[in-house]
Amino acid sequence: MNVVALRTNSLEQQWMPFTANRHFKAHPRIITGAKGMYYTTDHGDQVIDGSAGLFCVAAGHGRTEIAEAVNQALLEIDYAPPFQHGHPLSFELSRRIAELTPGDLDYIFYCNSGSESVDTALKIALAYHKCRGEGQRMRFVGREAAYHGVNFGGLSVAGMINNKKAFGLGLPGAIHMRHTKLPEHEYVRGQPETGAELANDLQRFVDLHGADSIAAVIVEPISGSVGCFVPPVGYLQRLREICDANGILLIFDEVICAFGRTGKQFGSDSFEVVPDMVTMAKALTNGVVPMGAVAISSKVYDAITEAAPEGAIELFHGYTYSGCPAAAAAGLATRDIFRDEKLVEKAAAMSPKFLDALFDLRDLGVVTNIRGYGMLGAADLAPMDGGPGKRGARTLQEFYAAGVMTKMTGDTLLVSPPLIAEESHIDEIFTKIRDVLSKH
Repeated sequence: MNVVALRTNSLEQQWMPFTANRHFKAHPRIITGAKGMYYTTDHGDQVIDGSAGLFCVAAGHGRTEIAEAVNQALLEIDYAPPFQHGHPLSFELSRRIAELTPGDLDYIFYCNSGSESVDTALKIALAYHKCRGEGQRMRFVGREAAYHGVNFGGLSVAGMINNKKAFGLGLPGAIHMRHTKLPEHEYVRGQPETGAELANDLQRFVDLHGADSIAAVIVEPISGSVGCFVPPVGYLQRLREICDANGILLIFDEVICAFGRTGKQFGSDSFEVVPDMVTMAKALTNGVVPMGAVAISSKVYDAITEAAPEGAIELFHGYTYSGCPAAAAAGLATRDIFRDEKLVEKAAAMSPKFLDALFDLRDLGVVTNIRGYGMLGAADLAPMDGGPGKRGARTLQEFYAAGVMTKMTGDTLLVSPPLIAEESHIDEIFTKIRDVLSKH
């Protein structure tokens, strides 16, 4: 790779997502390579990946198995239209995913991202009630301090104000339960023992708006991007009970949790609650090719497909690249790596070491709270002068300079290393984090 040429490229024309563009272009952080647990910068420095990219590179970087599978697929079939046609790779990947999903979530609908998977699940929920003669069920229930992507449906049910305030009112009728971050949840490792009663916000909405107005509830099993809020014991079970009693669909947004992040295949497995739909993306293809999917229960699939006339299209929804050959090949190769290297089991075994290292940061004066579950954790940092987010923006740059990549949301540090991480990698990640934070 011509590093000199990369350094002389213009940075001006690209409008970067979720980035302080003016600052970045004055002080760029350019990555030119990646292998295993490490990135290589344009200066030749090694940076250990403490966040699995954006929670997506669970099997580590530079997996030749995935690159070769994608290359072979493109040599054989570069594209097949997914409307009224198909190709073998997407059907095989659907079978492989359905072997892993909990309960009867046996039907897989493809899209291109986590954001699209959320909007797809919301549309399927509306279609389900419509075909059953309950088209008046149009409300969605989300949660404060939640992230469900950046499309209009996901924005409407999410609760991150900076993501929403510039983009209008969103979907009409979206309502939000309180988040589960309680004052007593300080330095809780795993599930908090208190807070399950917050799920009764859903019952309040049923009583206020009528059960027959609510189509679905969507929550992340663990609220990931906003700061790793682990559900209180019994919270998800209570949501399931209220949904069952009132004909409401339950959607788990597992774009981050799916495929081992919690120590099991899905967060649904870890918390022993089976929803009606699960959204997924990120680790589905190890971040190599954009792909999202929704796993749908047989109850929902059968209701929609059987309501349509014979030979008719049952769901008027989909994308040009739904289940495209390159993405499906990447997904299959990724599933092979997970199976052969037992990455879900490895995550479960490594979690105690990871959480020990995370919670050892408690002695640092700048750290105000820590949460963690599986191979996902967060540490809140005290705000600095200038307002919320200032310390986080500064710390992100300091981490990079120190040789560790992390995710920052405001003043919250998120750590979620690739599931291939060994104990030495965990030690290196947290040693570098500690070295930076100890100077604050």
